[in-house]
Amino acid sequence: MSAEGNPLKCCRQNFTNMACKSRTLSTKPPNPLSLSFLADKCITIDHLKQLHTQMIISTRITDPFAASRLLSSSALSPFRDLTYASRIFSSIHHPNTFMWNTLIRAHASGPHPRHSLTLYINMRRLGALPGKHTFPFLLKACSNLRCFRACEQVHSHVLKFGLGSDLHVVNGLVRGHCVSGNLAGARFLFDGMTERSLSLWTTMICGYAQELWSDEALALFNEMIVEGFEPNGAALASVLSACARSGCLELGERIHEHMRVKGFEVGVILGTALIYMYAKNGAIVMARKLFDEMNERNIVTWNAMISGLAAHGHVEEALTLFEKLKKEKVVVPNDVTFIGILSACCHAGLIDIGRSIFDSMKTVYGIEPKIEHYGCLVDLLGRGGKLLEAEELIKGMPWKADVVILGAMLAASKNNGNTKVAERVVKEILTLEPHNHGVHVALSNMYAEAGQWQEVLRLRKVMKKDRLKKAPGWSLVAA
Repeated sequence: MSAEGNPLKCCRQNFTNMACKSRTLSTKPPNPLSLSFLADKCITIDHLKQLHTQMIISTRITDPFAASRLLSSSALSPFRDLTYASRIFSSIHHPNTFMWNTLIRAHASGPHPRHSLTLYINMRRLGALPGKHTFPFLLKACSNLRCFRACEQVHSHVLKFGLGSDLHVVNGLVRGHCVSGNLAGARFLFDGMTERSLSLWTTMICGYAQELWSDEALALFNEMIVEGFEPNGAALASVLSACARSGCLELGERIHEHMRVKGFEVGVILGTALIYMYAKNGAIVMARKLFDEMNERNIVTWNAMISGLAAHGHVEEALTLFEKLKKEKVVVPNDVTFIGILSACCHAGLIDIGRSIFDSMKTVYGIEPKIEHYGCLVDLLGRGGKLLEAEELIKGMPWKADVVILGAMLAASKNNGNTKVAERVVKEILTLEPHNHGVHVALSNMYAEAGQWQEVLRLRKVMKKDRLKKAPGWSLVAA
């Protein structure tokens, strides 16, 4: 292979040429622009380290432009090494704002976003001034940390440096407030902008959708369209999710038609959002049609389809799809997949299949069942009259049963007329919620249905003694 076709040989040849020139022509050292070009051409961290060595030998490491390119490649390239990048940064005597921003940006998307905040603090202590590009990276770190307090502190610095109206900075602030759960604060910032970009609209809509404020997301999406903005893929995916939760099938269909007219490519994200929207709204045929037409699917796509089928009573189809997922082995089932398929078994009363699927979670896929999976199996066993087995399952859980699981157990006891099990469940519920009068009423009704009138009288005396009674209802009539 020629040197031109081999990046490593090409790099080495350039290093050799530059070294020869630096020895024979001391007045003509390697051009920092050529070093920058080489930094961009490196394809492994080893290549970059060789370049770093050459820069030290030729003293070009002291050139701010060349050093910044080296730092950028080590921190932001596909083969990035943040530890190595930090070492390069620490060797620079007077890093400029671009260098600080580079490392802040790298850590914001890295495994330790908090390092971005530490870097910013050090940046200010050393007197370096942040710019309009500093704060979006810093706010991304706050978003990844989901730290509302940090977002507020950065916000104060944004105002201090007069960047409160910069669209990119405000977009970062809105995102930071959204992921921290402060949607009111995010909306206040959004409403305060006289000029709004598509990114800002999308960030606010996505924030509402992700926090399940579906009505607000739909209203803002409609406002964005009225303002003349063409929605992008992220906005459409978020609004389709909101349509699913709000039951707005008609709007979801209009969005789907808009995507066809505008020629949107229905990839994994938008395809999954459409399937989720149609399945949630009961349009199972359309959801399955889209699912079958997709060239690429991830586990979220499979989960949306399986859960949709299960929720609307298409149990056999859900189980068949689950078997197809296991057979293809393109994607691996996750905990959400098993919640969907266990729910299907529960609706159909498939106890043996449900048990087998539950056991396979840990033995076959190495997935530790969560309390939601135990809840599905308890419900399945309870509906099938396997109350004692359900009780044993609850006792064997790694956690203490919550009111949801115990409530399912109490309902199963009522359906099977088993007052003994119901008594035990009621005691467990009252341990968690001592003032839950509803369980006393449920148990009293069970005694009455079983003709155990002495127990009814006893329980009512207990309720009277403890002054347990149903909370009075309230009615508000506008004047």
